[in-house]
Amino acid sequence: MPRRYDPERRQRLIDAAITVVGERGIGALSHRAVAAAADVPLGSTTYHFATLDDLLVAALEQVSAEWVADMERWERDTAAEVPLAEAMTALVERLLEGDRKRLELEYELYVTALRRAPVRPIVAAYLDDTAALLVRRTGDLAAARGVVALFDGLLLQLLLTGRPFDRAAVRAAFERVTG
Repeated sequence: MPRRYDPERRQRLIDAAITVVGERGIGALSHRAVAAAADVPLGSTTYHFATLDDLLVAALEQVSAEWVADMERWERDTAAEVPLAEAMTALVERLLEGDRKRLELEYELYVTALRRAPVRPIVAAYLDDTAALLVRRTGDLAAARGVVALFDGLLLQLLLTGRPFDRAAVRAAFERVTG
């Protein structure tokens, strides 16, 4: 039987990996689960991704690129005269009101870097890229990194605790960091 030409298979596998993690968590990620989600033979996953970490890296690269693109759009679309504390507060609020499952997926992949060294450079690049965007607003890399740390910390805490979003408290936190 001849091989079927399927130029989109690698991308479908990446998308399937993101779906598996989004639906069942990082612990459910396996070549078998991804193959089933992508509706391809199991051998396809190991053909395109020799290891599970290779697949995880590809998935995180895609999610990270989407996240950075969203941040670039946010930065471009936010008027320069809006104080950074207000802009960041509005961004946190928008993200929490949006696709919460997607936000949880992004942070699950992000936190995976704690235990999987191959994905750390991708997370580091995301942090650097996000800080570089915020330097346009802060004029200072150290301040931008502080804003990124607070942003991620607040989102993670709100996701983990289920506490309601408190606009005044979030804005006050950003004001303390941004001056």
